[in-house]
Amino acid sequence: MITRRNFIIASGMTALASTRVFGANDTIRVGVIGAGGRMKGLLDSADRTTAAYQIVAVSDVYGPHREAVKDRSNGLATTHLDYREVLEKDIDAVIIGSPDHWHVPMAVDALKAGKDVYLEKPVTHTLEEGATLTRAVRNSKQILQCGMQQRSWTHFRDAVDLIQAGSLGRVVQVRTYWWQNYGRSWPKKPIDQQALDWKQWLGSAPDQPYSDEKFNHWRWFWNFGGGAMTDLFTHWIDIVHWAMKSDQPKHAFMLADKYVFDQWDCPDTIQAAFRYPGFDVVYEGMMNSSIDDGGLEFRGSEATLKINRSGFTVHREGASGEQNPVLKERSYRDGTISHMENFFDCVKSRKEPNAPVETGVAAARAGQIGNYAYQRAGGQTAWPAKGMAG
Repeated sequence: MITRRNFIIASGMTALASTRVFGANDTIRVGVIGAGGRMKGLLDSADRTTAAYQIVAVSDVYGPHREAVKDRSNGLATTHLDYREVLEKDIDAVIIGSPDHWHVPMAVDALKAGKDVYLEKPVTHTLEEGATLTRAVRNSKQILQCGMQQRSWTHFRDAVDLIQAGSLGRVVQVRTYWWQNYGRSWPKKPIDQQALDWKQWLGSAPDQPYSDEKFNHWRWFWNFGGGAMTDLFTHWIDIVHWAMKSDQPKHAFMLADKYVFDQWDCPDTIQAAFRYPGFDVVYEGMMNSSIDDGGLEFRGSEATLKINRSGFTVHREGASGEQNPVLKERSYRDGTISHMENFFDCVKSRKEPNAPVETGVAAARAGQIGNYAYQRAGGQTAWPAKGMAG
């Protein structure tokens, strides 16, 4: 087994950035916006960082979600139905974990209020919102960290270094996939409609009756999310953009259907392909199998790198037996912890975060282009499409 240092062909590889330990009295005051299941995971990760932070206020349209965050703040956080009231508080930053259609309005308002922002992915809900969010960030003095946690995950950073150093040779195809079988394990906990402001939850979405399915599985309805292409695929295409130094496809194909969850808007079974300058990316995903879970394969002329959230392996062309794979690396710390730590560090240092706005916009855009091809372009589209923003 050779080391990563010996395996790198090119020289001058940068060292991983170190994280700064905050002082005990240097507390970051945080507002929480959107306090559902994903927010719980983000706050669990934040609790495991070295940063001193305090939850000052929480906003959510569902009462039990607000109360859960207030409880974890030891009763100190004020609770609000309207997120704008959180922005009026004496806080340094907000963490936004709302449904996708609220991401840009909430983030733009937070930036205007002079707050730093951690924004869950996908950072945009529509293609048009990309320019709006980027302009809002770059015209402000605030920090915005996109929720692309692989950007802070140790083995993803090392894998990108390997690829950019030329260790795989020429990479002309990247395979991405994410297979799930969530239907068997999704919680059936009833929603107390008396504690929910459904109109506020809808926001800019068309008026429609309350639905348990839409409230719980909103990612799979076009009014609120974009299905797998703006959820899971967003994470993987971000790694491709980062490693390959190219972030906009020239052509997109998407073959998809609803074979498992007919009640959804978005397809549950997908085959998609994207052509970038000099290489192609394919994606496979479905909601009826979880074998192999999710990952990426960068296939090069000299070696192939296979990576998921546990680690990566490198397989050299022509090697066999003990020589294949020739390199392995595993991560033992969830990258979301490091990503939250990077955000808190940047709030103090004012440095650019690991996942700046442009990376999040590009990752969301790729999935949105796939959805555009599926919905409106007969399954394929050149990009930029006529009349659409690039």
